[in-house]
Amino acid sequence: MAGKIKDIKQIYEIDRKAYELAKAYLPSINIPNVTTSLVEQYLDPLSLSPKPTTKNQLYHRILESAQNANMKAGVIGKAINGVGKLSPVLCDFDPREILLRYNNDWEAVLNQIVTQLKPRGQIRRKPRSIWPKYCQTILSAASFVEQFGSIADFLKWVDFFDKDNRARASLPLLLSEEIVGFGFALSCDFLKEQGYLNFPKPDVHLRDIFTTLKLCDDKCSDYKLFKAIIRLASNANVTPYDADKVFWLIGSGYFYNNPEIGKNGRIGSRKKDFIKYARSKLYKNAH
Repeated sequence: MAGKIKDIKQIYEIDRKAYELAKAYLPSINIPNVTTSLVEQYLDPLSLSPKPTTKNQLYHRILESAQNANMKAGVIGKAINGVGKLSPVLCDFDPREILLRYNNDWEAVLNQIVTQLKPRGQIRRKPRSIWPKYCQTILSAASFVEQFGSIADFLKWVDFFDKDNRARASLPLLLSEEIVGFGFALSCDFLKEQGYLNFPKPDVHLRDIFTTLKLCDDKCSDYKLFKAIIRLASNANVTPYDADKVFWLIGSGYFYNNPEIGKNGRIGSRKKDFIKYARSKLYKNAH
């Protein structure tokens, strides 16, 4: 923890209060149709996808997650009308067949994408450009998935980490090393979207809120921010998924399932206003 917050009881109280303030904030500022019940809908894990049932489905989901990083969705998804369109190039998303067909040659993958799918927009071919990096993700993800004999084997492996508080953070670290383009934060997001509620995403919105409100140290790593979110969730007696989503909604201002709200679901970030408000409630003499 940052600053002078050393006492365990004090940390507990601040964490709990910060969560309560966050959950109540958006419904309290008179945004049309943004109510407590609406916020609670976004905290419901039943909205997440069910766990994958085949290795091909797992592989497909990894590629979906990978294109969500930075500008990739705009460059890749829009260029070919979605990752699903890669199916004929990627052997119906069969990782074993992909490895046999392309022999770890990302340029061969890209050539087939260009030939068969004719993506819109410019295709830059330098190794660190978006399409080449994504083709490297395609191959490294196939190698990763093919390590597992079955989807049950993969799920058992994830459960091994998930059930141990001490080991849990190691899993996104491993994924970030195994799969090109999967950093720690994106690995957490991928696991979370598979229904694993203990893997909050340490993204820019939570980083800004947590550091400014002294819920974690300034300039902390993604790993330490991840641990701070889990700590706060535990102290607030909610899942890490719940805590992640409460603060993310404030930071992003995006109700993605409710296009009737704001402008196609977007109400604009309320992060700065929330930080100012919460700081005055959490700490005496705050400015």
